[in-house]
Formats: sequence, C-alpha cells, structure tokens
Amino acid sequence: MDRRKFMKLSTALSAAQALNLYAKENSFDPSKGILGKTHHKAKAKRVIYLYMAGGPSQYETFENKPVMTKMHGKEMPKSVIGKTRITGMSGNQASLPVAASPFKFSKHGECGMEVSELLPHTAKIVDDIALVKTMHTDAINHGPANTFMQTGSQIAGRPSIGAWLNYGLGTDNPDLPPFVVMKSAGKSNAGQPLFARLWGNGFLPSEYQGVTFRPGDDPVLFLNNPGGMANTSRRSVLNTIQKLEQLKKNRTFDPQIDSRLAQYEMAYRMQGSVPEAVNISNESEETYKLYGKDVHKSGSFANNCLMARRLAERGVKFIQLYHKGWDGHFGCPGQMKARCKDVDQASAGLIMDLKQRGLLEDTLVIWGGEFGRTAFSQGKLTETNYGRDHHPSCFPMWFAGGGIKGGTVLGETDDFAYNIASKDKMHVHDFHATIMHLLGINHERLTFRFQGRNFRLTDVHGHVEKKILA
Repeated sequence: MDRRKFMKLSTALSAAQALNLYAKENSFDPSKGILGKTHHKAKAKRVIYLYMAGGPSQYETFENKPVMTKMHGKEMPKSVIGKTRITGMSGNQASLPVAASPFKFSKHGECGMEVSELLPHTAKIVDDIALVKTMHTDAINHGPANTFMQTGSQIAGRPSIGAWLNYGLGTDNPDLPPFVVMKSAGKSNAGQPLFARLWGNGFLPSEYQGVTFRPGDDPVLFLNNPGGMANTSRRSVLNTIQKLEQLKKNRTFDPQIDSRLAQYEMAYRMQGSVPEAVNISNESEETYKLYGKDVHKSGSFANNCLMARRLAERGVKFIQLYHKGWDGHFGCPGQMKARCKDVDQASAGLIMDLKQRGLLEDTLVIWGGEFGRTAFSQGKLTETNYGRDHHPSCFPMWFAGGGIKGGTVLGETDDFAYNIASKDKMHVHDFHATIMHLLGINHERLTFRFQGRNFRLTDVHGHVEKKILA
C-alpha cells in the first residue's frame, strides 16, 4: 500500500471509529441527524425564511421618524453619522441630505405596532409577529453581507443555516429534501446575483446542501427519467451504480461516495413526491385569496409562499424563499412601493394560512434582508425622489410562530434610525443562535471538525435573544 492510500485509510478508519462511538452513546440514526435528539425541547419543528435580498429600507417599512420629516433636505448631523462606515458610493458626496419617507405610518393591532402604508396586509398580522428593529451586521456590501447572514461568515466556504439544521436534525420526510430553496421569478428577480453558496453545504457532506426548486412543470433539474426509461429501469440502474460505487469505496475510502449515493436515492424518491407537493391546483379558493392574485403565476413570490406552506406540512425542515430587487440606491420610493406590493399580501397570507391550519405554532417564519439603508440620500435629493445607500448598523426583521412572542417590538433606534439607541439589539450571530434554540439546538454544541478545529454556525459568538420568545 502506498503512502496516499495509507493516509486515506487512516482518515476513514478514524472517522468510522468516531462515528461508531457517537452512535453507541447517542443511538445515531441518519434520518434524525447527527444529534439523534434535540438538546432541549424544541418550540419549532421547521423554518420558512422569507429573504428580501438587497436590503429593504427601514424608513419605508417599520421606522417612523418625525424628526427626519422636519429635517428633510437638511444636512445629516455629523454627530449622528459619527464613525459609522459609509460606502464609497455615497461617501464622496459633497452633501448628505436627510431623506424623509413620504409614506404614512399608523398603529395596528392590540400591540399598537407602527407599520408603513406600503404594508397594509402585514399590518393585519402584527399581533402574531415580533419585530426586531435593531438587527445589525458586520458587512456593508451585498456579497459578504448575504454570505454572513446565511452562513455566519463573510467569507465563502461555510455551511448555510439550512445545511447545519439538515446535518443536525435530519429529516421528517425521507421522500422530500429537508432543505428547499425557491427564488422569485420575473421582473422582481432583477438586482444583485444570488450565489449557490448561500444555500450550500460548505465543508459538510454534500447531501446537506439546499435543493433548488425552479418555476414551471420541471421544478428540479434532471429529476425526471429520460424519454423511454421506466421506473423499473431507473431502479435497476441505481442498484448497479450502488454496487460499482461500493467497489470504488473499498479501494479509495472516499466518504463522498456515500453522499452521492444518498443523493441518487433522494432523487429517485423525489420523482413521486415533488410533483404532488408543488401542485397547488387542489387548494381552495379561500386559500388562493390569502396569497393574492399572483398566486397562480409560477415562480411568483405568492406562488412560492403557498408552495412553502405545502412543503412545511409535508415535513420539509428548512424552506427559504429569496426575493430580490430591494437595493434602493436610486428611485427608492418607487422601488420600495413595488417590492412591498410584491411580497406584502403573500407574507401575511402565509402567516394566516399556517395559523388556521394549526401549523404556525411549530413553524418559525422569518422576514428580512442582509442590512438596512441610510437616512441620507444617495445621489440627488428631489421633491419626489431619493436614493438610499447600504447601512449595516441597524435594520428591521420580523419573526412569527414557532415559539415567538407575537406583538413584540425589540430595540429602539435614534431619531434617524441610523444608530441603535437601546441595549436590546440582535447581531447576526445572535440571530442564528436564536433560530437554533427554537429548534431545540444549543448552538455551541452542534459542531463539525474541519481543518483541525471544531466549527459551528455561530463561530465563537452568539447568544439567544429571549425577549422575543414566548
């Protein structure tokens, strides 16, 4: 045996020994994930994450700031800006004028939460949501900010949230992938690109990555049999592949072979489960009305929200819906009006639909983007138009269901929603820790050894934000 084969064998045997020890202590079952059982009682069984890629403006959604209305067009106070980071896109401007939102705010629900007129349907569910006004991040540009929000690191290569949960908790339905991703199609799909690393497996085995569902009659690429091939023939092919791959594994000790075989088997099972799961034709007219008129448009945000509910009730653990186009550098008022119209009714309809079916109590729903926007205008400020640059220091995000205390507002910002003005705040690492806590995981104990050290989603940070928990 040469040195290379010896090293591969040593690594494989060490991994097998560790897994065997873990199995003896924890009754390891692959379908239940590496944990076997949760660290504590979970309040949520699944997550639906509505991701508004591009950075929604807080001023047109959840932050009503009368002081900005009085100072509209005047220079942004230097005392407010302080030493906060500003991108080069607006940092070289001779003037940074305050840009007040033209949209009206009003209080809603028993909790009296203030919501913009651009979100009339969200206003109806405020007693079911916890609004965090003081989210903050370390990243100021889209690429690292999206990567940080999805993986806990600004640098690509780490596993995504869904991959970590898949690895830790396994699946509730072996016929569907535990981690599904859908992106809105159409005009709203313009904007910053979304890379597969956002739902990737990183250094975890490849079977833990997210599976992308596309619009149309063929939601998963290469899932259907080629023309003329029957399922019995496909089964025979897979059985033969398994035998050949096992021979190769006996020679190379490559653990990725197991990942490939697991994915082949999942694809075979999905041939029967996916078409039924994404077929919304048997939904009631009342359900369609909850999500809005675009619900029948394949790939629309409304259509994806309804499919997310169907996947959730079929045991999919983590469902992520990406909706782009929130990057309001120029023409912010018109852009925010259009994007809010895209998602408002379907987001609220999803909460109502889950609630009436008894699913909301154990389904965690999340709504938000990667950062917020600036109080000052990027580019020229006019009577009807302005732009807003990236702002990582504070931005809003809301949560519902799955152990969340509805009607709650966490944190306060200053008169310009530019800085956090209270002790209550949530960093990205805290966000991840809180999600894992609601799913029954101690974020410090779900780890994977890679390149000589144990990694986790929250790295060496993060605390659970208990003030938004029921």
